[in-house]
Amino acid sequence: MTARRIDLDVDGLVRTVQVEKVGDRFTITIDGRTHVVDATEVEPGRWSLLMDGSCASHDVRVRTRGPGEMSVKVNGASIAVGLRDPRRSRHAHAAADGPARIVAPMPGKIVRLLVGPGDAVAVRQGLVVVEAMKMENELRAPRAGTVSEVAVQEGAVVEVGAVLVTIA
Repeated sequence: MTARRIDLDVDGLVRTVQVEKVGDRFTITIDGRTHVVDATEVEPGRWSLLMDGSCASHDVRVRTRGPGEMSVKVNGASIAVGLRDPRRSRHAHAAADGPARIVAPMPGKIVRLLVGPGDAVAVRQGLVVVEAMKMENELRAPRAGTVSEVAVQEGAVVEVGAVLVTIA
């Protein structure tokens, strides 16, 4: 199986997940951290997971709530999970008429700022370059507008979900 990459909204934070089946296990990378997972379906929608060679089993229940939305319970704790639409910008949070906040998709280092406060930007224009795991990722504008804030500086280390640029 080739690796599949998806972006999930997990309790309000964007998480980038890559899943690949390797033999009878899965390699799952979440925001740059890789885990080896042995998953057994106990019943439809309920899984027993062993992670990273641990003997401790995690009880995971998944229930679909609507298109692209699900409720996940991990050892009894509920988590709201939504599948991010890949046709929209993967790294932007925006109300329909509010500001668009461009957030870090993974922990990394800001290597280049391509815009500054007051700059006019076009749809899909590059805004900032984040380096993670020796790869550079250019984050782009989800819509046209004016940069109202640049919340980071070149060289800064950021965590996943950190607001980098805001477009009004």
